Amino acid sequence: MSIIKVIIPAYNEADSIAHVINDIPDIVNEIIVVSNNSNDDTEINAKNAGATVLIESNKGYGYACLKGMTYISKQIRKPDIIVFLDGDYSDYPQELTKIVNPIIENDVDFVVGARAKHLRENGSMTLPQIFGNWLATTLMKLFFRATFTDLGPFRAIKYDKLLQLNMEDKTYGWTVEMQLKALKQKLSYTETPVNYRNRIGTSKVSGTVKGAIFAGVKILSWIFKYSLKK
Repeated sequence: MSIIKVIIPAYNEADSIAHVINDIPDIVNEIIVVSNNSNDDTEINAKNAGATVLIESNKGYGYACLKGMTYISKQIRKPDIIVFLDGDYSDYPQELTKIVNPIIENDVDFVVGARAKHLRENGSMTLPQIFGNWLATTLMKLFFRATFTDLGPFRAIKYDKLLQLNMEDKTYGWTVEMQLKALKQKLSYTETPVNYRNRIGTSKVSGTVKGAIFAGVKILSWIFKYSLKK
């Protein structure tokens, strides 16, 4: 039986975090919520729902993910699979079984939950998000012959392969860095179509002009950085 741990970065997700935790399948051994400098009830609601709660005061998606990884690295018994999942309830946590299945059944290294158009609720992704995903995946196809169609945050990866990637991005580039490094290191990968709905609350990235611009710049900078290393 695979040991599966979930890392959920969360910034002011008090209204959604318990829903996310409660919908995660029982096959998961530990749910780790990393409160990314939240100033609402995210931490207490996550703890009451049964999650391990960590606090990362440095704001940034990557900072939160790295905090969760550091916590896991200090455990005696290491997991086989790490799942990353957002805390805003836009994903369907019960689909985690679909995300990890290619790893468990087919020995795939890395799986991305692809937010396919026909499975997305109207308005769940903004136009900048849709365009950014198209541009990033098109460039990855052009430079690396990748077959990715999305930078979806709902994803699973073998723990040893995650360590091998030596992740470093602290903010908006976390997801694309993982995909680029997986390509460069020739990890086996696949996508699994997942449902996607309107999040609870306001997006901290796509919901602001500043966030959308910074995310776009970071994503493109990672892609061009790696294309020059070819």
